[in-house]
Amino acid sequence: MASGVDIAPTRQSTGANGPSWWPRLIIGAVVLIAFGAVWLTNVLLTERFTTTTRTRAEVRMTIYVGNLVSELQRNSIVPQLLSRDPELITALETQDYSLSTQRLTSFVEEIGAASILLYDREGTIVAATDPAIMGRNDAAMPYFGDAGRVSTTVFTSLPRENGGYGFYYSRRIDSGGQMLGVIAVEVDLARLERSWAGTQDAVLVTDSAGTILMATEPRWRGLSEEAALTNTSAPSAIARALRFDEWSSPYDTYLRGEAVLRRELRVPFQGWKMVGFTTYASIREQVNAIIALEIMAFAILAALAFWVSSRKSASRVVLFQRESAELRALNMRLQREIAEREKAERTLEVAEQSLAQSSKLAALGEMSAAVSHELNQPLAAMKTYLAGARLLLQRKRPDEALSAFQRIDDLIDRMGSITRQLKSFARKGTDAFEPFDMRNAISSALAMMEPQLKARKIAIVRTLPSTPVLVLGDRLRMEQVIINLLRNAFDATQGTPHPEVTITLAQGETVTLTVRDNGPGIDDLDALFEPFYTTKAPGDGVGLGLAISSGIVADLGGRLTAHNATSGGAAFEVQLPRLPDDAPATAAQ
Repeated sequence: MASGVDIAPTRQSTGANGPSWWPRLIIGAVVLIAFGAVWLTNVLLTERFTTTTRTRAEVRMTIYVGNLVSELQRNSIVPQLLSRDPELITALETQDYSLSTQRLTSFVEEIGAASILLYDREGTIVAATDPAIMGRNDAAMPYFGDAGRVSTTVFTSLPRENGGYGFYYSRRIDSGGQMLGVIAVEVDLARLERSWAGTQDAVLVTDSAGTILMATEPRWRGLSEEAALTNTSAPSAIARALRFDEWSSPYDTYLRGEAVLRRELRVPFQGWKMVGFTTYASIREQVNAIIALEIMAFAILAALAFWVSSRKSASRVVLFQRESAELRALNMRLQREIAEREKAERTLEVAEQSLAQSSKLAALGEMSAAVSHELNQPLAAMKTYLAGARLLLQRKRPDEALSAFQRIDDLIDRMGSITRQLKSFARKGTDAFEPFDMRNAISSALAMMEPQLKARKIAIVRTLPSTPVLVLGDRLRMEQVIINLLRNAFDATQGTPHPEVTITLAQGETVTLTVRDNGPGIDDLDALFEPFYTTKAPGDGVGLGLAISSGIVADLGGRLTAHNATSGGAAFEVQLPRLPDDAPATAAQ
């Protein structure tokens, strides 16, 4: 019996105490799972919302960079045109400036510049859109001295006494090989700064040396980015250590005491770059809202586990009623939280739609930059013909002037055709395609390049078949491709003693057009057709010509390639599907 008495308590103890540990183990496991789930949710959602915020900021900054480059390029051509103005040249020669200020005022209203200044050869302002500075001598100003030493347009950024920077394009005015004076155009970039304010926490633009030239914070101008951010107040190390999300936050720096994301984008102009800062608080709020729902769900599970572990107590009935009431209340709270989560999901859908709209706006900005690039060549030719017509009229040669006006009218029609191509770009179809002779497209493109051929002695070697070379497509867009290739070839032979461009057209199974120059060749063939990639000097191009041309050739069913010729120089090759000789008759039917 002693044996029986000894065994019974042992079994009772095992039955009573053993199972009591299981509820505690379950609660501990739920707590660990909840902590891991919250941590994983925090990391994944923070990364997702941060990527979305960075993408939106990058889209906005891409638009800002496009607007900045467009404004600089639009003003860069003005000094070159004004340096050839006969009335300004006559005023400098005769020193009669009575009508010069009025003429400059008419120009500044047309081009939207901040101001235009006309200097004589000693650096004295003899005409200006601001009468208050008439007679001031700026011979010591860099934009006057630099322009007097070279024959090209000079860009200068100059700090002002009241803070900020002034941006000037200047060019010397010559007559008979002698310098008469300097024309300077001040670019109005302040309105761009005002448009940036409010869209992000801060935006700044630095030059190649890292000095801030433009900023939504006026006190940053003239400083480096590091010096500008030194003035911002960040939380102490203890405060950061107590923050729940410090170890998983993706922010880059602090701005006005708040964590921000930093985005940097290269500006294709003299080594400039644009930096934007976006607040991180909005990301944290979105993540915390979802984490709160997740914590609430685990709290409900914990309450259920507590109810299961406590139902074996002496007050089982009372606790059951109480826990039932609490469970109903928690269910109501859960329903409210689910409704809030559904509302948050709808808000997220709206945000995604807004992002899609921003992407469309970015694509529209890129298309606008492409059309602006294609309009530069007709505009330059129109300016040349207009200047020639003015000289012909002054020399009493109206018949030749009428011929120049007719060419200007043709160029205006061509510009209208280019803008109408926006519809075909959006449609991406072949409804407007028709057969045309590649030889005619080459002849029209060479006619468009006539001003450049007259300005420089470039040998053009053409090898064309005697029979028609037919392809199916848009002749106007094909002429754009040929003009872009010729313009690049002309630019590549700038430093060549005997420049030569060879145009070869051949047909077999496909139609092959080759444009080769005897310039220095191409260093980076891989990045050649990327948008905004250019090897030209700042202000001479934005790197869109080859990207546009490649897209046009692809739309026509062909391909555009480039390589360095064995005899030196670069060669661009366009391959298009060839049409049979009876294709025009078939298309007409």
